[in-house]
Amino acid sequence: MGFDIAFVLAALPDVGAASLINAWMAIIICLFALATGIGLTLVRSLKIRAINAVVDIFISFVRGTPILIQIFPCYYVLPLVGLDLNPTTAGIVAISLNSGVFITENFRGALSALDDGPIEAATALALTPAMIWYLVILPQLLRRTLPMLVSEGTVILKNTALLSVITVTEGFRVAQQIGGATFRPFEPLIAVAICFLALNLILVGFGNLLERRNAAMVR
Repeated sequence: MGFDIAFVLAALPDVGAASLINAWMAIIICLFALATGIGLTLVRSLKIRAINAVVDIFISFVRGTPILIQIFPCYYVLPLVGLDLNPTTAGIVAISLNSGVFITENFRGALSALDDGPIEAATALALTPAMIWYLVILPQLLRRTLPMLVSEGTVILKNTALLSVITVTEGFRVAQQIGGATFRPFEPLIAVAICFLALNLILVGFGNLLERRNAAMVR
C-alpha cells in the first residue's frame, strides 16, 4: 500500500477542524501559563524560605519529569481528592502548570538583567511595591522575554497533541481515528502535521509582529 496524497487531502478537512481545538486550547493555556509564571515569580520574590522551598520542589518535579507524567495525575489522580475534571480541563491545567514553571524560570533570569533606573525612580516617587511590580518591573520582564514567550507558545501548541492520551478529541486523536478506520495511518498523520505547522507559522508570525512593535517602542 503506497503513499496516497489524495488521502492526505481527503483527511485534511476533518483533521483541520479538530486542530482548531488544539488552537483554542493553546490560547487558553498560554494565558493561564503566563499567569502561573507571573504568580510563581511574585511568590519567589517574597523570599519566604518555607514557601520558596515548596515552590522549588514543585519546579524541580515539573522540569525533571516528562509532561505525560504530569498530565496523567491531573486526569486520573485529582478525582481521588474530589476534583473530577473533564479531559480537556485536566489537560489545560497540566500543560498550564508545566509551561508556567518554564516561564517563571525565564523570568528569574531576566530579573537580574533589568534596568535599575526606572525601579529607583518609582521608589523615589513613593510608589508601593505592588505598583512598582505592576507598572515598572512586569512590563520590562514581558518585553525582555517576548521571544521566549513566543517560543513557549509553539511548545504549548505542540503539547496539546499529547492530550489525545486522555481522550481529548483534538487533531492528533482524529488523525489516529481516521487511520484506524481506514487502515492508512500515515496519511492522516501527514495531514495533522500540516495543520500543526500552519498553526505554528501563524503563531510565530504574530510573535514576530509583536517583537517588531516592541523594538519600535524601545527606540
